[in-house]
Amino acid sequence: MAFVSSASGTQSLGARRPLVISLIVASFLLSIVSWYTTYLGMALYLSNWFAFLASLGIQTALVMVAWLIGFSQGRRVLLIAVYAITAVVSVGFSYVSLYTWFSARERPATVQRQLYDTLSAASAKATQLVAASQEEAQKHVLALEEMTAAEKAHGYIARAHDADPYLAGIRDAVAEEARTYSGGYKEGTGEGLRYTAFDRYAKLARQTLERLQQAQASLTALRTKVRPNDPAAVQLRLYHETLDALPWGEIEKQLHAGKVDVPVLPGMAEYVDQTSGAQEDLLVAVEGLVKAPNSRHIFSLLLAAFIDIVVFLLAYSSGPYFFGAPEQRWCQAGAALEGVDPQLFARDLLRKIHPAENGMARVYVDELNSGERQLLMLLGARELALLSQDGGRGCFILDQSMHEMLMDMIASRSLPLRAKAQSATV
Repeated sequence: MAFVSSASGTQSLGARRPLVISLIVASFLLSIVSWYTTYLGMALYLSNWFAFLASLGIQTALVMVAWLIGFSQGRRVLLIAVYAITAVVSVGFSYVSLYTWFSARERPATVQRQLYDTLSAASAKATQLVAASQEEAQKHVLALEEMTAAEKAHGYIARAHDADPYLAGIRDAVAEEARTYSGGYKEGTGEGLRYTAFDRYAKLARQTLERLQQAQASLTALRTKVRPNDPAAVQLRLYHETLDALPWGEIEKQLHAGKVDVPVLPGMAEYVDQTSGAQEDLLVAVEGLVKAPNSRHIFSLLLAAFIDIVVFLLAYSSGPYFFGAPEQRWCQAGAALEGVDPQLFARDLLRKIHPAENGMARVYVDELNSGERQLLMLLGARELALLSQDGGRGCFILDQSMHEMLMDMIASRSLPLRAKAQSATV
């Protein structure tokens, strides 16, 4: 003889109240987490009071509807629809909250690294320009020293032409300076006017070379001073202090290549976290999930959904235990019909159970009182009991799970059951 066992009846056999209470506590704790993430997500868009009340209502509805789905038999489709709509709202705002929370810790670091890369590229370009101008400056110093010595030994150096624009400019400047004096200063050998001018320009070239060497050293020190995780404002300040102090005019003269393409540092507004404001965070989170989801979007969504799914499963599974399975409530109703305690009702019913030929539990209809008959009729409608005949007597064959449930009900004796036992022994 086959029976279709009730899931709730079977599950109630192994249930213990401390375990059920632990499941209820766990569902409440996770509900608090889900409420808080939902509240933070709503607070990005609504006022704090609206977000608090709305998130509290949503989370309360999630837990209560999950409990109702667990132990109610009617309107389950409506309850599931209500839970699905409420869960979508909760998961959506929880996702935004979690994504914003993760981004608030990762996004500034990403911005700082991007700024560091941009500034490093500008520094590398400046270093190349300074190194090239420093190399040219060394050539100019050597050339001017040789020209000074040649002017002293031979003279007429200012009249010659030079392929180097910088040196050609100095020759022209020395010649023009000599023409402003009277004809008493004859051109020739010795330490004359032109020798003094060449010597002065050689000293200026050496000073320029020293400034370029200092600029090179400052760029090298800058690279060792700045770190990728430094705040954007600190990185920009250090680079501005160094690059703005470089002798760009001297660099242009030494390179004699026209206008030098000076590296332009980015503005502060380009490298700040611009998604830290309320509605903008909400839009960025949703837009990123729809258009270009990355691991952060997916993880935030899965975590938000996981919390609500676990809350549903805990509430759904612990609700019947907490409020009692339908069969247990029917036993309580039968006991109320007889005006006795449920444990006494279960004990009396168990005393009327006899073994059938196949080992199943059997109870005769003519031995049942009104409460017990009502219980067995309901169990028969749920296919947990089967009405049969035994020697002309009507009987109910009980499903094993119902037999176990009745035994489980009296496993821990309550006060009425103990009192009844004591009165029976007196």
